Amino acid sequence: MFTGLVSDVGVVVEAEGDPAMLRRYVIECGYPAHEIALGASIACSGICLTAVAIAEQGGRTRFTVEAAAETLGRTLAGAWAVGTRLNLERSLRVGDELGGHLVTGHVDGIARISRLEPVTDASGPWGPTAKFTIEAPAALARFIAGKGSICLDGVSLTVNSVAGTAFSVLLIPHTLAVTTFGERKSGDPVHIEVDLMARYAARLVEAGAIKV
Repeated sequence: MFTGLVSDVGVVVEAEGDPAMLRRYVIECGYPAHEIALGASIACSGICLTAVAIAEQGGRTRFTVEAAAETLGRTLAGAWAVGTRLNLERSLRVGDELGGHLVTGHVDGIARISRLEPVTDASGPWGPTAKFTIEAPAALARFIAGKGSICLDGVSLTVNSVAGTAFSVLLIPHTLAVTTFGERKSGDPVHIEVDLMARYAARLVEAGAIKV
């Protein structure tokens, strides 16, 4: 379980394997090696992956993850290559502050940035703020509500507005600076995970357990 609060941006330094069956990635990051246990779960741009090896090289930590066919078929992981930058978050520990929202790391699908608008420019004291309009897969749109939570590429965000299958989020300068969203442009695909409570509420309505 995660919160959607990115704590580091890692970079893929090795990538090998079949992009349809099994891919193995070595990711370099700033986490202390001794704080990552073998078998630990790490969210990599929103995908919960297992650390199968940990090493140190040149004063930096490198951990290895494997993505199998199911993950490769549902996410963008098959396209990761050497140099790909990933939003990272280690799994939530009992007692940690829950600053974002509950995120499972189970990606629901691929959304796409349809529009990117600067709200403030970079000349201000805190840097730019940007409004992202996202086109969600039609099957997921019913789980997205204004002022609700959404996870995009592992980042917990608040939905500003919804219009059909499109919704908007506002990214403050800090978020743009400490995640990969500062590099994003219109047309880019992103992982989307809908809010856990919205998913279960919809299922209960479908099952007739909640009357609306």
